[in-house]
Amino acid sequence: MILTVDHVTCYRYNRPARALVQSHRLTPSTCAGQRVLEWVVTVTDGIAGGSFRDGAGDWIQGWTVPGPVSEVTVAVRGRVETSDQAGVLRGHRELTAPDCYLRSTAVTRADPALVALAAKADGIEQPLDRAHRLADLVAEAILYEPGVTEAHTTAAEALKLGRGVCQDHAHALIAAAREAGLPARYVSGYLFTDAETADQEAAHAWAEVWVRGLGWVGFDPANRCCPDERYIRLGSGLDAQDAAPIRGIARGPGVERLEVQVAVQAVQQ
Repeated sequence: MILTVDHVTCYRYNRPARALVQSHRLTPSTCAGQRVLEWVVTVTDGIAGGSFRDGAGDWIQGWTVPGPVSEVTVAVRGRVETSDQAGVLRGHRELTAPDCYLRSTAVTRADPALVALAAKADGIEQPLDRAHRLADLVAEAILYEPGVTEAHTTAAEALKLGRGVCQDHAHALIAAAREAGLPARYVSGYLFTDAETADQEAAHAWAEVWVRGLGWVGFDPANRCCPDERYIRLGSGLDAQDAAPIRGIARGPGVERLEVQVAVQAVQQ
């Protein structure tokens, strides 16, 4: 499948910022099941800084926008050829040891309810089967419903609510997997929404769990599946903040307003 991505993020400030500095994780890597055909990132009046792969093997690009800055648009356009790898990440170069992803963060810390959820998979010996069971348990415990959680909602809070979006599903699975002794991480990317995923956003998130002997395996509890040819993987981290596609700071007293538009389409072959 060939997917096209059109992702536009616009920042507006009620008082001009003196300068804007950003770090982007907006360029996908080519690996098994994902071949980047074209990919361009532009920033209004932006000056590109260094570009490198981080320890997780993801591309990082720095940008600076000199002031005064009243409005900045970050535009991403590209084409990627994808194929179904049953969720298994292969051919992705990285240096970070899997056990580094056993460390919890403020939003992925397991409370007693998450500990109890993880314990429901204790009797399953095979790590892959245990990870699948944990993903199913999270999908059953947290129904997909936009608008009830926000960016800083923790995995424990989402589980208590019993509702949330893909970020909440990913955080809850990560927390449960780590509690079960399985390294897990957050993945940001894109999703081509077809008839099966019509209620999902094109900007998407899921989790990867380390399975010894197999490697990193993706799980998307929001859609009750492993990532397939409908998914484009951007980058990973300990949680949503760590894996954010755009991170930055604007210097000045102004209030920032954000608008995001994302479209992912399949090209007829």
